[in-house]
Amino acid sequence: MLRVAVVGAGAAGLCAAKHILSSPSSFAPPVVFEATGGVGGTWCYTEHVHEDGRPVFSSMYRDLRTNLPKEVMMFPDFPFASHLSSFLPHQEVLRYLENYCQNHGVQPHIRFNTLVERVKPVAMTTEAVREKTVWEVTSSDASGRRRVETFDAVLVCSGHYSDPHIPDLPGIQHFKGQLLHSHSYRYAEPFSGQSVVVLGAKASGLDISIELAKAGARVTLSHGYPRFSFPLPAGIQQASSVVAVQDDGSLLFQDGSLGRADVLMFCTGYNFRYPFLDAAQLGLEVEDHLVTPLYRFMVPPAFPSLFFIGICKIICPFPNFNCQVQFALAVLDGSISLPSRTQMEDEVRGDLQRKLDRGVQRRHLLKMDQDQWQYCEGLARSAGFPPLPPVVRSLYEEVWRQRQIHPENYRNLNYRLVSDTQWEVVN
Repeated sequence: MLRVAVVGAGAAGLCAAKHILSSPSSFAPPVVFEATGGVGGTWCYTEHVHEDGRPVFSSMYRDLRTNLPKEVMMFPDFPFASHLSSFLPHQEVLRYLENYCQNHGVQPHIRFNTLVERVKPVAMTTEAVREKTVWEVTSSDASGRRRVETFDAVLVCSGHYSDPHIPDLPGIQHFKGQLLHSHSYRYAEPFSGQSVVVLGAKASGLDISIELAKAGARVTLSHGYPRFSFPLPAGIQQASSVVAVQDDGSLLFQDGSLGRADVLMFCTGYNFRYPFLDAAQLGLEVEDHLVTPLYRFMVPPAFPSLFFIGICKIICPFPNFNCQVQFALAVLDGSISLPSRTQMEDEVRGDLQRKLDRGVQRRHLLKMDQDQWQYCEGLARSAGFPPLPPVVRSLYEEVWRQRQIHPENYRNLNYRLVSDTQWEVVN
């Protein structure tokens, strides 16, 4: 029976533990290491940005509602309560994950307030296997007590929304106002009456800009996309990207214009960060926005008993985790065999090169978007589990269309799944 360590008790870690527990003939019960006192990962809201001197992992803000409907967000075998509206406040998602944890008996296997300090591969020789890699996991609990344990495999489910990415802006030291990243944003009221430049217009940049404008801030939404044609609330103006800060503290925009602001807020995403891993030892490069090479976006070819779950961006997160976990466990229990190290490395290199040739920027290589459906289908086919029903893609794409039409109002719609291929709008 294989011993598996799971790093993190957010959605991906809970999903991993659930599937491990459902295969008791192949796997010993998992050990789930969770740095905080509860499950849910990024869905745990706290008003604080620091607690007990330690940075808070969650980037949740008070009034966040999901930008995907619950019908698409859910783990395929565990629906949200049917009476809930489609677009949920974050508290309902956390409640859902707590129920998922409870329902599948995961809680007893979680070590809360336990930090993973080191995950290290160790070569071990046994009678059955000439040489195999096991994993030495060093952790410490809240009292500082350190433990070193050995596992056959490790699933890294520690998320990638906790280490804010601050772009390198020349002259930033001259800015006279408040600088912050959306990771530290909690609610809009303190910004009322202030001029705020929001740099970045992906989901959180757009959402936060709308919140700020409604609270009476004067918002400049600064981004590098073509100008948005959909309606934005009064109080939001668009501008090109901020490229530098002048000596007098004014902001220089891409188009050459200048502006001033009380607040410069970075909605510029997050860095990948795995302080418990030695990337070079694992044959990996960990950059701000890229971890490579990872076969099927999960497996370092040099160490095929280590898996990164949930590393891709622009996906349906919970269904994606569900597919990745089942693939990982099928590899570990021997149901499927991976190609050789060289083949895996060549495949990853080829895939990334094709994206670069298509004009994809290096920092966007882990963005899936439309590729996610074929990816999940490929995992299901390889590992022999049921693929995602087509209705998930269909509704995901409909919501994306609605968001382009009206980013403020698309969440007023409610949906219902009628079958594996059909959904409908409900009042």
